[in-house]
Amino acid sequence: MKTRKTVITILIGPLAAAVLLTGCSDKLNLTAEPKTASEYTKQANGQVYALLDFNDEQEREFAERGLLDAPERLEIFDENGKLVWSQKAFAFTEDTQAPDTANPGLWRHTQLNHIYGLFEVTDGIYQVRGYDMTNITFIKGDVGWVIFDPLMSVECAQAALKLVNDTLGERPITGVVYSHSHIDHYGGVKGVISDADAAGGVPVIAPEGFEQHAVSENLYAGPAMGRRATYQYGPMLEPGETGSLAIGIGAGQSKGTISYISPTDIVTTTGETRVIDGVEMVFHMTPGTEAPAEMNTWFPARKALWMAENCTGTLHNLYTLRGAQVRDGSAWARYIMEAVTLYGGEAEVLFQSHNWPRWGNGHINEYMANTAAIYKFINDQTMLYINQGYTSNEIANMIKLPEALEKVWYTRQYYGTVAHNSKAVYQRFMGWYDANPVNLHPLPPDESAKKFVEYMGDAKKVLEKAKKDFDNGEYQWVAQVTNILVYADPANTDARYLCADALEQLGYRAESGPWRNAYLTGAMELREGMSRTDGNTAADSGDMARAIAPYMVLDVMGIRLDSNKAQDLNMTVNLDVAGDDTYLVTIHSGVLLYQKSASARDADVTISLPRAAVGLLLSPNGLNSEHVKIEGSRELLNTFYGYWAEYDPMFNIIEP
Repeated sequence: MKTRKTVITILIGPLAAAVLLTGCSDKLNLTAEPKTASEYTKQANGQVYALLDFNDEQEREFAERGLLDAPERLEIFDENGKLVWSQKAFAFTEDTQAPDTANPGLWRHTQLNHIYGLFEVTDGIYQVRGYDMTNITFIKGDVGWVIFDPLMSVECAQAALKLVNDTLGERPITGVVYSHSHIDHYGGVKGVISDADAAGGVPVIAPEGFEQHAVSENLYAGPAMGRRATYQYGPMLEPGETGSLAIGIGAGQSKGTISYISPTDIVTTTGETRVIDGVEMVFHMTPGTEAPAEMNTWFPARKALWMAENCTGTLHNLYTLRGAQVRDGSAWARYIMEAVTLYGGEAEVLFQSHNWPRWGNGHINEYMANTAAIYKFINDQTMLYINQGYTSNEIANMIKLPEALEKVWYTRQYYGTVAHNSKAVYQRFMGWYDANPVNLHPLPPDESAKKFVEYMGDAKKVLEKAKKDFDNGEYQWVAQVTNILVYADPANTDARYLCADALEQLGYRAESGPWRNAYLTGAMELREGMSRTDGNTAADSGDMARAIAPYMVLDVMGIRLDSNKAQDLNMTVNLDVAGDDTYLVTIHSGVLLYQKSASARDADVTISLPRAAVGLLLSPNGLNSEHVKIEGSRELLNTFYGYWAEYDPMFNIIEP
């Protein structure tokens, strides 16, 4: 297991700990303190003004249009007084020019994401924006509201609903639509409706495959995704001129209570229509685009097109830095153009789950075409380079959007980037291997780092050379070479500080909010050591557990089982899930296998439980529940759970 090391007290001892936090090298003059922007970073950020037309205020006009109400300073707290969302934290961007420590494009995008409140999109359609990473949309029905995408956190959804009720008058919730399977689009649902509402007839509509992907998205690799998300979203960073800015699809990620209610109505095909509370909705299925299960919605009476997260006003991710399955850029473009065919001729307003709407038929069609073009370009150009023999890293350093697309504000790289999206295309079609046999089975990074240092001969001389390169503005190379030194010797404070300084400069010039967060978080951890962060919590520990399918539970159990340690374990279990099926679970040389609709007469153990309780199997303590009946050898079960691996939620990233 890759574990978190307390570098300060374990690797170098208490005396050196003080040096790590406050000391410096007399020779290289390296310190742990954050730095300001270098002259090279100032020049790089200054070039952005020459590339983009900062007199073009179309995006600002769209972001401000229709504002009805907003609190002067927005902060949202949970019932225990913990701050879960703040727009007040971004007040430093108001009416100011970009500082030297921020990419001017990202700074401007942060300013636009700081425009929050209740907005009228068109007659009968309203959005609360800036109350979470996502927008929550209210469609006015005959008697109530049909809500699209109820945010990530319960507290944020409650605050948004209160704003709507206070401004427009209180109305019942008559329907909820989940546009797709990412948690920031459904996690706040219990802030607007309850389980009883859904059971009592309030429809919860979602695309086919929604629950499978919503549950599994963070289930199998959840611990790793959660740790990596601390780099992508930067929750340990303070918003500020030298800290975090917006992340392209919002001001950041809320830290409130996550909830879940299963869909009661599933849409399966394009063209399906639902009429809820007098609101007619025509659904457009877009599987395998921004999410595995996703759909757009057309409102014919209002000539309004909801594009979910297929259009967002920025370049999105074909691969997300927290880790996820690679998305299909070609399919993404194809479905956007399909929306143009179906609804582009009539659409008068286009709105979406992140950032702000678009008005005017001509602008809408141009917007969709340009958005489709960037994903298709990245897909096709990467494939062209692949077929010319270039590797993933080579392509990422070669590929560049055509000039006409590069200068469009809403296709800029505030979230995803052309470079890492091209790597996603390479991975999708070619996998990790670049065909060079030297790279078939390389040494792990800590071992190769030690050999690099051995061959270099003198780490001090390497640091001296790296410092000269840093002074010449070669920050990417300096970060690479000093990180090798850190992996070879994590107690090398000069290497840590110089690597942090290089990462910091890369962060200051990054246009992508997640790239900025990753660079600055890495720098912070090198300087200060690891710190833990609080994130979202489960509203009800059973919310997601009740939705987990038995096969998913068995998959996770197999992942948690350390098969190398359990290689002598062989056993059979009959799992009888009331309301679902029977499963024959076999532990074969420490590997968990299972068969649906099967059982064994001579099983070592038989477990019987209802479908809603199957998630209890994800903890050995769950076996003690009154809902779980066990027959056979508990000793074998205890042995099985005894081989489960422990996960450190804050494993090392920037060091071994």
